[in-house]
Amino acid sequence: MKDLKIINAKFPCFSTGEWRTADLLIHRGVIEKIGDAAEDTLRTIDAAGKVVSPGFIDMHAHEDPIRSEEYRFFTALCELRMGVTTKAAGNCGDNYDLLSDFVAHIEKNGSPTNYLMFLGQNTLRVRAGAADRYQPSTRQQLDRMKQMVQEAKAFSPVGLSCGFEYAPGVTAQETIELLGAFGDEGYLTSVHFRKDGPHSVESIQELVDISRASGYGIQMSHIGSCSAIGYMDQALNALKEARAQGVDIMADCYPYVAFCTGIGTAVFDEGCFDMWKKDYSAIQLTDGPFKNQRCTKELFEKTRKEHPEMSVVAFVMNEEEVEQAYREPFVMVGSDCGFNKGCGHPRGAGTYPRVLGRFVREKKVLTLMEALRKMTVLPASRLKLASKGQIEEGFDADLVIFDEHTVIDRADFDHPTEAPEGIDYVLVGGGVAVEGGQVVDGTLGRYVPYANRG
Repeated sequence: MKDLKIINAKFPCFSTGEWRTADLLIHRGVIEKIGDAAEDTLRTIDAAGKVVSPGFIDMHAHEDPIRSEEYRFFTALCELRMGVTTKAAGNCGDNYDLLSDFVAHIEKNGSPTNYLMFLGQNTLRVRAGAADRYQPSTRQQLDRMKQMVQEAKAFSPVGLSCGFEYAPGVTAQETIELLGAFGDEGYLTSVHFRKDGPHSVESIQELVDISRASGYGIQMSHIGSCSAIGYMDQALNALKEARAQGVDIMADCYPYVAFCTGIGTAVFDEGCFDMWKKDYSAIQLTDGPFKNQRCTKELFEKTRKEHPEMSVVAFVMNEEEVEQAYREPFVMVGSDCGFNKGCGHPRGAGTYPRVLGRFVREKKVLTLMEALRKMTVLPASRLKLASKGQIEEGFDADLVIFDEHTVIDRADFDHPTEAPEGIDYVLVGGGVAVEGGQVVDGTLGRYVPYANRG
């Protein structure tokens, strides 16, 4: 007897741009047959009136520390409820655990979603003794980082992630030399670029130079938070010009007008409010006795000094420019998810249903087919996931069943972890992980080694 069949499935065919309706027969974690499924199965799901999509692949994600028992995989569970089945974590230059430990934990215990991982440059710097974010690394420190890259290759990371804005002392040359330690072809570099807004074009040019020098593709992180403050035209034009010249550079974006990061980071160094053309009230605190309060100058300075690890939300972006980014075929959806002790930004629980509900159904920025492409087959191609991102025979049975007429995010900035509406089922590896919007199995995810070649 086969494991599962989904009958009356309406699903996208990205090669033709058309919708198909058929049954999906699932066995041993893969889509075994598309057509009329008369076979007996252990379970049948009737998807009549719903959309069946490949599982959403989060191009830009963050992991929770596995050493935190209370919040281990907290973010991944929130993502799972919104249809994410695979996530590329370790972005913005940061890892929270040794890659070896992270992989071992997932292989032993499973996880809510599948994971791929980047190696965080800033984490490597700290481990090598280059803890001063405003200073470049020494030769000895850089050699140690290169050694750590070689050691981590045994666990097949996607490549290097960089957080230049968080560590202003990092030089392009340091990054290029560190990328050289990977040695092989085909790795990908994820970069939170150096400076927002009016500095977007020069920051993008640095990424172009790094790509040309290293030979690796560049995934520019969360273009909305970097450029949707009056500079999206310039940023997109710079990217299009580079791509026209053969540079492998793409971007991701989340569908919100606020970003989130630690208040003690270099993001909030002197001059940031002038650059954003905002004042202290643009900052909302997310934790502690001041939770959900907007800042004054005094509260901002107090929190930055006394609670530097607190995540805060900064309302500095324009939704029209976020929409503009999504219209570009080389910009995919990424959540930049991550909660700090269960607090933070609603993007970790609402990104994908928000795109489907607000940007597709309500505002018609994208068609449903275009949006799903940015959530599935495009990031699958970028991450070289040969058996994910499409509904085809032989592909992994990572699937989302949702109601296109009702799907919407419910998480907001005061309640950032609320589950969405309209997502009925999520399957990971052929097993039902979410049913009726509730997680029923949070252990089906696996670690996915990156296939850097091909």
